[in-house]
Amino acid sequence: MNLKIKSSIRLSLKRTFMYLILAWSSMAMLNAQTVTGTVSADGQPLPGATVLLKGTSKGTSTDFDGNFTINADAQSTLVISYVGYLTKEILVGNQTNFNITLQQDNALDEVVVIGYGTQRKSDLTGSVSSVSSEDLTAVPVSRVDQALQGRASGVQVTQTSGAPGAGTVIRVRGGNSITGSNEPLWVIDGIVVGTNFNLNNINSNDIKSIEILKDASSIAIYGSRGANGVVLVSTKNGSGAGSGKPEVSVNLYTSMQLVPELPDLLSQAEQIEFTNESARFRSAAEPFPNDPSTYPDNDWFDLLLDPSPIYNADVSISGATDNLNYYTSLNYFNQDGLVKSTGIEKYIFRSNLDYKLSDKVKTGFRVNYSRIEQDNGNASFGNAFATLRTQPIYNEDGTFNGFDDVVGSPWSNPIANIALNTNETFTNNLLASLYFEYKPAENWIIRSTFSPEFNNTKQNRFTSSQSPNLLIVNDLGNASVRTVASSGWNNENTIQYQSDFGENHSVTALAGASFQKVSTEIAEAEAFGITSDATGFNNLGFSDPTRSVVSSDFTGFQIASFFGRLNYSFKDKYLLTLVGRTDGSSVFAEGNKYEFYPSIAGAWKISEEAFMQDQSIFQDLKLRASFGKSGNQAIEPYRTKGVLVEANTTLNGVEQPGLTLGRPSNPKLKWETTNSLDIALEASLFGGRVFTELNYYYKKTNDLLLDVTIPRQTGFTSQLQNVGSLENKGWEFLVNSTNISNQDFNWNSTLTLSSNKNKILDLGGVDFIDVTVDAILGSGNTRLIVGESVPVYTGVPFLGTWKSQEEIDASGLTDPQVVGGSKFQDVNGDNIISNEDAVVLGSPLPDLIFGFENSFSYKNWDFSFYFQGTVGNEVYNLRTRNHYFNRGETTKFAELANRWTPENPTSNIPRAGADSVTGTPPNSEYVEDGSHLRLKTLRLAYNLPVEKMGLNSFKNATIYFSGSNLLLFSNFRLIDPEASNFGRSGLGNIAQGYNDGSYPNPRVLTLGLNVTF
Repeated sequence: MNLKIKSSIRLSLKRTFMYLILAWSSMAMLNAQTVTGTVSADGQPLPGATVLLKGTSKGTSTDFDGNFTINADAQSTLVISYVGYLTKEILVGNQTNFNITLQQDNALDEVVVIGYGTQRKSDLTGSVSSVSSEDLTAVPVSRVDQALQGRASGVQVTQTSGAPGAGTVIRVRGGNSITGSNEPLWVIDGIVVGTNFNLNNINSNDIKSIEILKDASSIAIYGSRGANGVVLVSTKNGSGAGSGKPEVSVNLYTSMQLVPELPDLLSQAEQIEFTNESARFRSAAEPFPNDPSTYPDNDWFDLLLDPSPIYNADVSISGATDNLNYYTSLNYFNQDGLVKSTGIEKYIFRSNLDYKLSDKVKTGFRVNYSRIEQDNGNASFGNAFATLRTQPIYNEDGTFNGFDDVVGSPWSNPIANIALNTNETFTNNLLASLYFEYKPAENWIIRSTFSPEFNNTKQNRFTSSQSPNLLIVNDLGNASVRTVASSGWNNENTIQYQSDFGENHSVTALAGASFQKVSTEIAEAEAFGITSDATGFNNLGFSDPTRSVVSSDFTGFQIASFFGRLNYSFKDKYLLTLVGRTDGSSVFAEGNKYEFYPSIAGAWKISEEAFMQDQSIFQDLKLRASFGKSGNQAIEPYRTKGVLVEANTTLNGVEQPGLTLGRPSNPKLKWETTNSLDIALEASLFGGRVFTELNYYYKKTNDLLLDVTIPRQTGFTSQLQNVGSLENKGWEFLVNSTNISNQDFNWNSTLTLSSNKNKILDLGGVDFIDVTVDAILGSGNTRLIVGESVPVYTGVPFLGTWKSQEEIDASGLTDPQVVGGSKFQDVNGDNIISNEDAVVLGSPLPDLIFGFENSFSYKNWDFSFYFQGTVGNEVYNLRTRNHYFNRGETTKFAELANRWTPENPTSNIPRAGADSVTGTPPNSEYVEDGSHLRLKTLRLAYNLPVEKMGLNSFKNATIYFSGSNLLLFSNFRLIDPEASNFGRSGLGNIAQGYNDGSYPNPRVLTLGLNVTF
């Protein structure tokens, strides 16, 4: 085709295109029409209300009289909004003039979930904090509890580890127990799953809302299990998805985890100098006699930690008709850990369905199935922290090294462990619920729910026979297989009556019965002397049978409960709530199995009074108070009974198997009980622009379960008894504000503040109890003391270093001291440094917990950032002993480059090797300030104008970038003061704030896409 013909075709196409544009524009102008209207509320015009054409940036604002004018075609939808009022959408159609009335968006009229029902926030008499799905999914997290941090006042959430799948420690208004769990009760879609449910089983994107019940009025309905607070999780259903047509949502994101700032340690050359100096002081041979350049210089942080990815994909389908609504989702999540050989992979399926069989009968189910595959790691952050840079990875022949020449003993090589060994866990969980609801009359609802749960976990561990530390001692491989199978069910039955009497009275009454049974079986087999790696843990028979260890265990409990609640309202101004629940548990002996938990609460809607009608500051104002009793089962099954333990004996010179009592029984054990008082003021101000809430609470827990010393004539040294008491008191403050709201720009802020003071009132007649958190540190570092919080850090005050022999001689101390060595205060003046000199050094409990969020939107752009932190808490640095005071066999903090030497005699950092003379008791150098400020999340999102782009099948599409843990301001040596060495169970129940350089919390950068069509 020649150029002239091509040019003619191009010209014709251009003309045709121009004609089409002109024709389309003309039709649009013909279809466009002038639309006018008036926007009002409560009979008064609303000046400054925004009127926008949906899907465009075209809009206007109402004038002083609430009037507006805009050009729109018949297919356009008007979106009318005003701060403090519900947004309204109206299709233009053939109408050209509108009278539009907006309804108040009352923050106190939000419907929230409570125990066994829902209630308007304005009608609440108890303390309930709500977290929406938008808050949960704004920044992706692998576990829902991670998203709660700082979101609710009075709730302290601590991320104890950055390991994939790691959970949090949650304290709702402080801890109530010493022996029992302090974790809140989790209830998912009405299913009581307990305090230790693995939240990895739940997809955060499936959650509609979370309510945290905090005071006696709200938690008493859960009786013996509510003392530590209750977290209610509601998952999504099909309502709101549109009528008939399914709604499909796709959520995709990928993240990169970056290694955060790490603790500063001595360089390789500085460490060699310190280690040699320490050896010389002890008159030992120098471990490194040659030039530092002749030894390895391994950066173990770099060798064992890597930036690592996260991948997430989930899709959901939901819909609703007149009789049916449904929600079904699939989720895939894969996270590699920062520490090599750690990670988690999850597959989660959920299906929620509600079906209306008739006007009186409704049924439905909730099903959640998850499979979790977890790499537990064959190397740890502790390996990276403690291993000397000079430690070689390989021998000269290229094989893995397994010996530490400095210590003179076998060494567990983390690089070899990653390459050779296995440590993995597989978990399958099924959580389901089937309900039946019947309305025999207009005011009555009868509901019954049956909820089974099945959980099966299998852990495989294998240590290769080629592990270098085993080869050195001529040992062979070992392996173990551990299975945990648990099953349980809940049955909840309720009947509810609601009625209005005349114009002034309203009553809602609820009665119910609940039954639960849970059992767990554990089986474990360990094999040693495995000669071949061929079968690993899959055939434990390839081992030395004389060394095999087999164990099993069974535990279970049952709970039966009967409860009721009465809500009464007079003139929608004066509210009263009465709650009572009786719980019976199989873990207690006869006579103590049952306990009754009552509560009473009232509220006064001050803003409804006549004297408040002529003011313009308060839109809503409510005063409420509650008092009641809740409980804590606190002990594991069978603790009232004595247990048998193996105790062989010799008969006629031959050892015979036997059993003996391992602990004394105590059939008198009973529930720990907590009495609590709550007083609060809630207010919505300035036309709904500001909502604020202030709470004060007091809680006292009695009958604390403690191990009490008993006469040795009994054959035992201690017995678990109900003897102690403690209290928690504090305040909470919340403010939500709409700072700016107009057609193009919106700015909202949220601030949460809370403070809790915890104090032990009684320890069964003793003044204090020592708690041992580290076998090497021994006692004297942690105590439970009457009049102090649970716990407190204790130790001897550290005063720096001895500067001269004359100073030592003048001190009068009789135990050995050395110039340049650690100097401790002889508090009691007995001339000996010991635990008798220990004083209170601090507490892990903060004086203030805070969270501050700002969110902005400009046209199609959204931006938000969220800070959280603590003030006034201390952290116990478990690394200080080895990396500040001890000899040179372990790495040292970088500050020790400025330690005491003859050339640096004014330093307050002890000289190398001095601890071999003076010893190091628990002391004040271990305790550091844990106050910190963290930029928890930052998010930037763009909402695609799908209608303008011609994507008519899309309801919305959002591309976003987010960051987590981007900034941390802290003076703590180990950088992140939030990590906790003991987690949430066992010793971690009270021993919070102990940091051993735990798995670091990564910085996370995320790119994601959310699409709904």
